[in-house]
Amino acid sequence: MKGKKIIVVGAGPGGLAAAMILSAKGYDVQVFEKQDYIGGRTSSFSLGEYSFDLGPTFFSMPHILEEIFQSTNRNLHDYVRLKELDPMYSLAFQDVTIQATRDKHSMINTIERNFPGYGSRYEKFMNDTRKKMSMLMPILQNKHDSYGDYLSLKSLRALPSLDLGKSLYDVLSRYFEDERLLLSFTFQSKYLGMSPWKCPGAFSILSFMEYEYGIFHPLGGVNALTKAMARVVQEHGGKIYTGTGVEKIIVENNQICGVQLSNGERIDGDDVVMNADVAHGMTTLIEDDKRKKYKNIKLHKKDYSCSTFMIYAGVNQAVNLDHHTILFSNDYKKNVEQITESMELSEDPSIYIQNAAVTDSTLAPPGKSALYILAPVPNNASNIHWDTEKEAFRDLIWDQIEKKTGISDLRKSMEVEKILTPNDWEQKKHVFRGATFNLAHNLKQMMYYRPHNQVKEIKGLWLVGGGTHPGSGLPTIFESARITTKLLMENKEQREVLQ
Repeated sequence: MKGKKIIVVGAGPGGLAAAMILSAKGYDVQVFEKQDYIGGRTSSFSLGEYSFDLGPTFFSMPHILEEIFQSTNRNLHDYVRLKELDPMYSLAFQDVTIQATRDKHSMINTIERNFPGYGSRYEKFMNDTRKKMSMLMPILQNKHDSYGDYLSLKSLRALPSLDLGKSLYDVLSRYFEDERLLLSFTFQSKYLGMSPWKCPGAFSILSFMEYEYGIFHPLGGVNALTKAMARVVQEHGGKIYTGTGVEKIIVENNQICGVQLSNGERIDGDDVVMNADVAHGMTTLIEDDKRKKYKNIKLHKKDYSCSTFMIYAGVNQAVNLDHHTILFSNDYKKNVEQITESMELSEDPSIYIQNAAVTDSTLAPPGKSALYILAPVPNNASNIHWDTEKEAFRDLIWDQIEKKTGISDLRKSMEVEKILTPNDWEQKKHVFRGATFNLAHNLKQMMYYRPHNQVKEIKGLWLVGGGTHPGSGLPTIFESARITTKLLMENKEQREVLQ
């Protein structure tokens, strides 16, 4: 089919969503993935008898992915079994633990029990943010590649909801004065790799989305989503090649011609959808003289999210923790400043633990647990020497977990363990600076100021994923695929009319 050969670089969730939509519309789609597995950061791996998600473990707003499946004449629930989590997660402070739930009355009771008088504040937050969400969704679901997009009626109506000049912490302070309760509704800025004191106030929608739509666990792990998406691509005739990296995106006369694979083979194509990490892809896959605008943008000078120090451990015991648990640093603000400003390792890091075996028996043998442990740390602009710091920081995390959970024998019962440092994210997973949440989401890097879904200086080059509009996180990555594929198909229709 002339003009309908699409190459997708990277089999992450954004690339697979784009490939699903395009293959279902009859395009000849080929997906090339450097790694030997699909999913990118939304993939899985095994250590002995234990299975782990590599990256994302939270799945919210499933209706977005349901709609994408529906647009390809498929039903998500025919491919993936979702289990809603209740509690969604446990938030552990020094003196109180909050089990968060989507059930409105249970959550109000939990808040009143621990923070008398704040139940009505929670209701007001939800009601106000529901209105805010309805205003912001049109922005998140549509392109922003020209200043004219800000002049649309929908954008103008949404501007007051952006809380310009206010941080996420400022916005939540309108509702909650108790620091622990306030942090319970602002820690979600970590999903963007940002500080709640720096994260734009518009992102108060993050905690709202969890309480409004719930948090789900796909059986087998969040990686089950990308595996299901790959199946749909193949059912519609799309081809997915793993262990087949793209060495170069071929551009001639400012027009996409195809790609050169790492084995030297040239694959011709009419359009390329790049799902690689944007900064990594733009600086390594496209020759400097072919990306004049992006050369001038100086991607290395952009602001990037924090990174993560990961421990994946299989332990020979059933662990008495909820599916998701967050252990807050005793001085959370100091910890955040160390991660994002002074760029140093904390002696008291906040720690996230996923104990998915309490929900999903497929991840660990009976009576055992697969623990996914994450500590936010500075990205590789910090120049932390992980070769020398790795073991000591790993021991610190285990010390803090055993101390704060009261489970003192975790390391003694550990059967397998794998560690990923920011260096590993950069060198082995091709994440620029090891910034696992991509470009930071500050005001100067949002909407128009974020890399556009369509790279207009190179005809036929398109972006999907967390590094383009609307941003990182699975729901927004899926939206990026919808925005990009809509633009791509409209562009092709216009070209056909002109021909």
